[in-house]
Amino acid sequence: MDVTKIEREMDLAGRGKQRGEANQPPKTAKNLDDVEHEVIERVEDEKKASHHSLEDNLQLLSGRLAGLDFEAQFGLIRQANASSVADFKAAVAVGLDELHGLRRALNDAETEHAWFKKKHGLIRAARVQHGAAHIFRLSLLLFLFLIETAMNGNFLAKGNEQGFFGGILEAAAFSVINIGAALLLAVFCARLVTHRSFFVKLVGALSILIYVGQAVTINLALAHYREVSGSLADGAGAEVIRNMLANPAGLMDMKSWLLFAIGLMFSIFAFIDGWFVFDPYPGYAGVENRLVARREDYIDRKKELIEELQDVRDDHSEKVEDIVKELGSRRREHRAIVDHRARLVALFGQHQDQLERACNQLLAKYREANIQARTEPAPKHFAAPYKLDRIKPQVSGDGEWNETDIGASIREAQDELNAQVRLIGQECERGIEQYRDLDKLHPDSVNG
Repeated sequence: MDVTKIEREMDLAGRGKQRGEANQPPKTAKNLDDVEHEVIERVEDEKKASHHSLEDNLQLLSGRLAGLDFEAQFGLIRQANASSVADFKAAVAVGLDELHGLRRALNDAETEHAWFKKKHGLIRAARVQHGAAHIFRLSLLLFLFLIETAMNGNFLAKGNEQGFFGGILEAAAFSVINIGAALLLAVFCARLVTHRSFFVKLVGALSILIYVGQAVTINLALAHYREVSGSLADGAGAEVIRNMLANPAGLMDMKSWLLFAIGLMFSIFAFIDGWFVFDPYPGYAGVENRLVARREDYIDRKKELIEELQDVRDDHSEKVEDIVKELGSRRREHRAIVDHRARLVALFGQHQDQLERACNQLLAKYREANIQARTEPAPKHFAAPYKLDRIKPQVSGDGEWNETDIGASIREAQDELNAQVRLIGQECERGIEQYRDLDKLHPDSVNG
C-alpha cells in the first residue's frame, strides 16, 4: 500500500486536527472512531483483494499441476511395455513365414542346378554375363549394326535413286538380316554342338554349316546387288538371283568383293558375340540365372527383415527415451510450480505484515494530528497499535503428486523401461538368430 497517497486521499492530518479541536473522540471513548474505522476498512479491503488474487493464482497453479498428468505418462510406459514384446514377436513370426517361402524357392532352384550339372556332367561354373559385361556385348552388336549399315550404305548409294539416304535404308535391311541371322543361329542353334547328346551335337553342327552358308549367301547377294543396282534401274533383284544361280563368285568390281568381305566379317563378329552371350552349354545359363535370382531374393529379403527388426527395436528405444525425457520435463515443471506456489503464499504473508504496518502508520498520522489539536487528553486506545487479523491460505494437496512420490515412481518406471529395452534387444537377437537358422538347414544354398 502507498501510505502517503492514501493519507493524502483521506486527508487524515486535516481530519485529525479538526476532530481534535472538538476533542473528538472523547477521552473516555473505548472504541475506535469513524475515521479510524475508515482507515481499517481500507486496509481490510486491500487484504481481501490480495487474498482473492492469491486464491486465483493458487487455483491456476493447481490446474497446471493437474495438467501434468503423471499418471497418464506412467500409463504410456505400461502400455509400451505391454505391447512392445508382443508386436516384436509378431513381426518375427511374419518374417519367418515369408522367409520360409523364399527358402523353399531357393532350395528348388538349388536342387534344379545340382540336377542339371549332374545330368550333363558339368563340373565348371556357369559363364553368365552380368552388369557391364552384358551391356558391352549388347553395345557391340549395336555398334556392328550401325557400322555395317553406314559402310554398306556408302557402297549401295551409287545405284539408288535416292542417293546415300536410299543406300542407307537398303543397307539397314541387309544388316538386320546379316547380323540378326548370325546372332539367332549362334544363340539358339550353334551352341547345341557342346551338348552331351550326339543327336543334339549333330543339330548344332548342322546349324554351324547353315550359318556359314547363309552368311556367304547373304553377303554375296549384297555384293551382286551393288553391281546390278548400279547399271539397272528396275529388276535388280531378279538379276541378282540369276547371277547367284549362274555364277555366285562372278563379281567384277573390287569394291563388291570388299563389300562381301566386310559383311562376312561383321557376320562372324556377331556370331561369335552371340555364342558368348550365354553360357556355351545350352540351358546352363538359365539354370544359373534362376539360382542366382532366388538366392538374391532370399538374401535381400532376409537383410530387409533383419533391418526391420532393428528398426522396431530402435523405435521402441526412442519411444522410451522420449517418455523418460517428458517425465523429467514434467518433474521439473512440477517442482517449479510447487516452488512458485510456496513463494506466493510467503509473499502473501509478507504483504499482510506490510498492510498491518501501513494501517498503523495511517492511524498514527490521524492520531498525532488529533492529539496536537486537543485540549483534553486523548483516549487510551490511541496508544494501542492495530493488530491485523491474518488470513492463512489453504493449499489443497488432494490428488497431487509430491516430489518424493514422483521421484520414486520415475525411478521405478525407468527400471521397468530399461528391463523392457533389454528384453526387446534379446528378442531382436533371437529373431535374427531364427532367420539365420534357416541358412544352417541348407548352407550351400546361400554360400555356394
